[in-house]
Amino acid sequence: MARLERALALFMVVAWRIARLMRLGRTCPDLDAGLLFERDEWRAAFILNKKKPPKTSPRLNEVVRLVAMLGGFLARKGDGEPGVKTIWQGLQRVVDFAAGLRYARELDD
Repeated sequence: MARLERALALFMVVAWRIARLMRLGRTCPDLDAGLLFERDEWRAAFILNKKKPPKTSPRLNEVVRLVAMLGGFLARKGDGEPGVKTIWQGLQRVVDFAAGLRYARELDD
């Protein structure tokens, strides 16, 4: 039973982060993305979308939309804001890519 409890606790933390990103991306779109994303994470969102990452931390809503686009959000004019599922799927790719960026940087050192 302890393994199940640990898994549920981990899933709750992940779900909380995704729900928080979705809500803050909608209600406070001009927040600094560096408050909720590590530098490598927001840079990964830009790189995976084939966009040049800015030198300074971008706005939160911009990064949330880029992450959601990696999860299948189409970002068309009438689509509204991204939901939990597309943010979750995109965040999986971003986190993996950010880990690769950190590992590549360690190899260079």
